Amino acid sequence: MASDIVPIQLSLTEGDLVTLWAPRWREDGEDWEAFLGDEDALFGFPEVAQLAAFVRTRTEHDLTDHPAWSIVPTLTVAELTPEETRRFDVIGVPELVAEEPDTWTIGELAEILAIVRSLAEVCDLETVTTVLDSQPAFALLDEGTLPFAGREGGKLWTQLGQTVVEEWDTVVDALDGVVATPEVDAPALARARTEAAELAARIAEAEERVEEETGGEATDAELDEADEEAVVDQVAEDESDTGPVGFWEEVGIDPIRITTSTGSMVTLRCYLDDKPVFLGSDGRIDAFDSERAAARWLADGGKDDNDLVAASTWQDVLDKAAVGELTVTVDPMNDYVLVGLDEDIAAGTLEVDPSQLELATELLLDVGEWAGDPAPARALAESESLGWLVSFVIRPNPTRLAPSPPFDREAAAWRELVQAAEARFTTPG
Repeated sequence: MASDIVPIQLSLTEGDLVTLWAPRWREDGEDWEAFLGDEDALFGFPEVAQLAAFVRTRTEHDLTDHPAWSIVPTLTVAELTPEETRRFDVIGVPELVAEEPDTWTIGELAEILAIVRSLAEVCDLETVTTVLDSQPAFALLDEGTLPFAGREGGKLWTQLGQTVVEEWDTVVDALDGVVATPEVDAPALARARTEAAELAARIAEAEERVEEETGGEATDAELDEADEEAVVDQVAEDESDTGPVGFWEEVGIDPIRITTSTGSMVTLRCYLDDKPVFLGSDGRIDAFDSERAAARWLADGGKDDNDLVAASTWQDVLDKAAVGELTVTVDPMNDYVLVGLDEDIAAGTLEVDPSQLELATELLLDVGEWAGDPAPARALAESESLGWLVSFVIRPNPTRLAPSPPFDREAAAWRELVQAAEARFTTPG
């Protein structure tokens, strides 16, 4: 699964719906959390195949800016199927609180209420937040059974149950009100349903095998384990198929994405004799506003006056594109976000995301080396104040002297490097 984006299942009035959740992450010095949706709705789908078809063909939603989004459209139906621990029976909460407050009941309830609270915060559902804040017992669920032990604990559990009986319909109605199921591309849905059918068949075979081995007395745990093994096998089989990501690895050329103050761009890069080579020439990098735009340009024949012609596999890329079999897919490790780092550097070393800074530094150095511009290597050398700060952030060492604020000079130097790199990107005519 794409790092920090996970499929979840929500059981609401309309039934079981699948969607995507991006748990809290930190970017540009701020904490974020998101679900698949837009400003007006939370997108939920009755079947995983619909979710798969949507993420493979649509980009108009709130998760497109997530650092790990680029890999989501490449995921299989098996990988987009929510794990058992990511299935939240929201509508079943009244039945849950009617049970005894044992470890399993409280644990399940805590997980459901945690996702409901996240939904309330992200979707701005004040009525839901009001219900969850109305009873102190809701906040104590993460502590396990202890707060609900004894006479006082029993009263607390009873009060929680009474609140659920009286108010839970309000919570469910609010969530129902923000869920929408957008239309999906019909051919993509057909392909995803074929995948889903193959996965279901594999799961059925696994369950049948277990029941035969146990004489028809297989436990739920054994069946669940068989289902899990079937999903893992399906994922492994899907990944072994020759696909777009495998092709790029085979030819040794990487699609990369660069996010700047003006938007997101996609281009290609490889390494020849350990030296970076970009799609472009004379210090100008050919870039496109999406993976599809890059694939279309390549399908039209690309051009033979760019530096990637030196790669022996360049013609393989053009040949695959010419017959419509090339998919440009950016691996998360090749997703470079340049925007906002200057502000984070100015705010102090603790505000800078080390991973984002390390990737951005890699890109600036690669661009500079390829273009014959010594400025990035010079400014990012550890003997320079900016280079020392960057080194301190991405390779922390308590024995090293920490950079001293203010960092206005370092932020300005970083900004200058980024602006110089951004100026090299151009859209082919």
